[in-house]
Amino acid sequence: MKLVQTGADPRLAGGRLTIDLTALAANWRDLADRSRPANCAAVVKADAYGLGIAQVVPALLNEGCDTFFVALPEEGIALRKAAPRADIFVLNGVHEMSAATFIEANLIPVLSSLGEIELWSRHCSRRGLHRPCAIGVDTGMNRLGLTVEEALAFRQRNMAEHMVSLVLIMSHLACGDEPGHPMNERQRESFQRVAEAFSDVDSSLANSAGIFLGRDYLFDLTRPGIALYGGSAAADGSTPMRPVISLDARIVQVRQASKGETVSYGAAQTLTRDTRIAVVSVGYADGYPRSGSRVGVPIRSVLPEGQYGFIGGRRVPLIGRITMDLTLFDVTDVPQDALENGWIELIGPNIPLDEAARAAGTIGYELLTSLGDRYERRYMNADEN
Repeated sequence: MKLVQTGADPRLAGGRLTIDLTALAANWRDLADRSRPANCAAVVKADAYGLGIAQVVPALLNEGCDTFFVALPEEGIALRKAAPRADIFVLNGVHEMSAATFIEANLIPVLSSLGEIELWSRHCSRRGLHRPCAIGVDTGMNRLGLTVEEALAFRQRNMAEHMVSLVLIMSHLACGDEPGHPMNERQRESFQRVAEAFSDVDSSLANSAGIFLGRDYLFDLTRPGIALYGGSAAADGSTPMRPVISLDARIVQVRQASKGETVSYGAAQTLTRDTRIAVVSVGYADGYPRSGSRVGVPIRSVLPEGQYGFIGGRRVPLIGRITMDLTLFDVTDVPQDALENGWIELIGPNIPLDEAARAAGTIGYELLTSLGDRYERRYMNADEN
């Protein structure tokens, strides 16, 4: 196994984030197999969901992935450096100030309004170019996209006027993480109308969750995101994907406190026994959300359980409040030799990403993309040599 280290100096960092690129590549292969006969792209927006485009994209290219989606043109420029020949779609569209950048970096905008279509057509015409674009169609989210009727009318206009070089039409599922939700079929039927009208253009509806809804949702191209990174695409948190990340926090002090004493800001928790406390050097400034505190935060009235850590073969409860740079765990029952290891698992084999997210009242997407730059980052990959 090959190890590449980036991020904070491992001698100095308060935490370490390990990214298993071999698992990520295996997840893409799994999703590509599930997508057949459709092609399978990869969504790498937000710096590959916080894990690093420069490291993630080469692993995907090596598996044969040649189509990527990002949110912003700046992300597309960074991706272009890692993938010079890939098709790169930019989901949030184009505007007057960004059009030239799309052309220079050979990025494909996803156009979501008639105004954007006209803008792109104008900029390409000025340069005598026929650069590709995609059209986003709103089938029920009311977020971005032409209405179905606008898309159908545009089809006729584009056939007559050749306004743009269209290579993809796409839409996005609102409730794909709930397989039985009636919205899924309503959106699929609406999108099917558009796909049939644009029969000479590739079509794409399925995100990670959509891939698991069945063949009728696959169309020509799937766009997995969170599932690539080991997160769940289901509302219940279940996933067949291999875990990709683990997060460990450095123990900076172990201290003894007596029954009846309080801990953390606001004297948030009164100890019910003599307690051995491990203080770790990770907090909400590192993307470990304060809402995961087991006491002293509003969400505990809704979700009674907060975060755990894992050390010495057992789960240990977080105590007090998560603070900016430090978090406390009750390690009273942990053997001393385990504490001498110096690290507590926050996310990993024993505390899955989506479980940690639920404990903080959020989702795996948000937790993953929030992990900051103060961690040592360790990229694990099968050594091809």
